[in-house]
Amino acid sequence: MECVRDVTRMISLEKRSIHMRQFLDKVIQSSHNAIVAADMKGNILLMNQAAENLFGFSMEEAIQTKNAESLYPPGKAKEIMKNLKSERFGGKGKLFASRVDIINAQGEIVPAEVAGAIIYEGEEEVATTGIFYDLRGKIAAEKKLNEVLIQVAQSEKMASLGQLAAGVAHEINNPLTGILLYSNLALERLDEKDLVRKYLESVLDDTGRCRDIVKSLLAYSRQDNPTKEIFQVNSLVEYSLNLMRDQELFSNIKLIKEMSEDMILIHADKNQLSQVMINLIMNAIDAMERKGSLTFRTYRNKPDKKAYIEVSDTGCGIPEDSLSKVFDPFFTTKETGKGTGLGLSTSYGIVEENGGHISIKGMSSKGTTFLIELPLYVPDEQITVS
Repeated sequence: MECVRDVTRMISLEKRSIHMRQFLDKVIQSSHNAIVAADMKGNILLMNQAAENLFGFSMEEAIQTKNAESLYPPGKAKEIMKNLKSERFGGKGKLFASRVDIINAQGEIVPAEVAGAIIYEGEEEVATTGIFYDLRGKIAAEKKLNEVLIQVAQSEKMASLGQLAAGVAHEINNPLTGILLYSNLALERLDEKDLVRKYLESVLDDTGRCRDIVKSLLAYSRQDNPTKEIFQVNSLVEYSLNLMRDQELFSNIKLIKEMSEDMILIHADKNQLSQVMINLIMNAIDAMERKGSLTFRTYRNKPDKKAYIEVSDTGCGIPEDSLSKVFDPFFTTKETGKGTGLGLSTSYGIVEENGGHISIKGMSSKGTTFLIELPLYVPDEQITVS
């Protein structure tokens, strides 16, 4: 009878043991973090589903063909093991979460965070475990947040500069009008051979240049609402190029148009945005010294409801220390007298007024790419567009 009770107890214990193993397996498999266990020689013993997804191979493949060292760049696994055995990084046999690069099945370096432990049986080290957290999503989110913060700071700075520019422009405009008026009146009273005429003409020329700067300042600080219409993004590129009818400008420029075949609609002020395009084109031609390739690219991102225009040149590029200042009023990398430094700042204001954003997407010694981002127009019903 006692023997029967022992067998019954053993069966019960066996069932409980199986149930516990199944439960622990479910716990491991349900973890969002990747879990990998290996023996002290580095042979992989266990990987959960998250680890298979992170590294790109199955547990069976890992057990048969992989070693713990192959999960990291050369030398990194030994460094981790050394830290595990030290008491400096979480206590003996433990490793607090730390930044590490791992290698997936495609040979790509993946940024991750790993926490580790040594498994003991008594005093004997029998295995190690690593718990990995994929940092790609976090890094992408931080990058996006940083871009947004930079954009907000830039917008606030440009708004403040716009108010200042408007005030300065109005203060300067009144005396300039007087100088132009009385200089013209004086010029009309002088004889053709009067030596003073050339001085007055110089005054008029320089005053006219000041007036153009004031106009640019007022355009940069404009507060009037855009006259919006619905049109295709591709037509903006063609419209802007058609406005620049001087073919001599493009005689040594190769125009490349990588235009989307989709109908990409935006609701914006076409005339204002054409000013932006013309300014970018002229800057590109100057940067290339009138020879090189000028590429226009249009595309969209439906989920984000954004339309994009890229303008790329093969010019001299923009110095890295100037990148944060290119949209500031009066900032220019051109020689003195070749630009007011208001073109890009005015363009920035125009694009922002139309609900978009302009930025430098790419920059190198072989050229620059400007990116214009505008809200997609999604019509509720069929409409006629330009």
